[in-house]
Amino acid sequence: MSEAKPENRGQDRDEDRTPDRGQDRSPDDFAVQIADQVESFLVAVTEVAKGDEPDSAVPYLLLEVSQLLLAGGRLGAHEDIVPEERYEPDTGPEPDVDELRMRLARLLDPVDVYSEVFDPYARSAPVACRISDDIADVVTDLRHGMAHYRAGRISEALWWWQFSYLSNWGPTASASLRALQSLVAHVRLDTPLDELEGLDTDTDADDLQLEREAGAVMAAEIAAPLGIKPTHD
Repeated sequence: MSEAKPENRGQDRDEDRTPDRGQDRSPDDFAVQIADQVESFLVAVTEVAKGDEPDSAVPYLLLEVSQLLLAGGRLGAHEDIVPEERYEPDTGPEPDVDELRMRLARLLDPVDVYSEVFDPYARSAPVACRISDDIADVVTDLRHGMAHYRAGRISEALWWWQFSYLSNWGPTASASLRALQSLVAHVRLDTPLDELEGLDTDTDADDLQLEREAGAVMAAEIAAPLGIKPTHD
């Protein structure tokens, strides 16, 4: 779930500071580079969700999420970006991502569900998450900032991408990256998935069936594009 958008940012900014869009030699270069990486992710995820190349879905998502988090890392390491306006301008209705979410869920089934701990520094039990939900939530955050960018509100776009990276899409993308990397690692290292106990709450299938289904998907859809010949019992 995406975070709430603060309406008044006046208490969170230093009124004497001027907007600074980057530590690069040219602030414009920083903005363009971040926007390019965001746009690349949005385009790539949309293409993957079409399902034209289902065998490559997991490797492609692994690559795209990894590259996106490079942009996020740059935003996170940067000093606080101050927008030019005290109040965030309205970007209009948020584009619907439900179709994208459902397409990804069908594409990734039954390895869509994984276990995650939201805060590694807090003692909490793992919870069930879905890669498809994560990707759709990240897309929502990125599109919101892109609306500002395309409207010429560069500092607003950078502020939003930085704020939402720290508060929502950063940890969400990081969690999905771990799941995607784990899937690829299971195939590359020829190790079976552990039992998926209690993860998939939307099905009555038992753990053994879920494990077999997940293993079959990994062998059939992930190993081939990685150039690996899956073993057969």
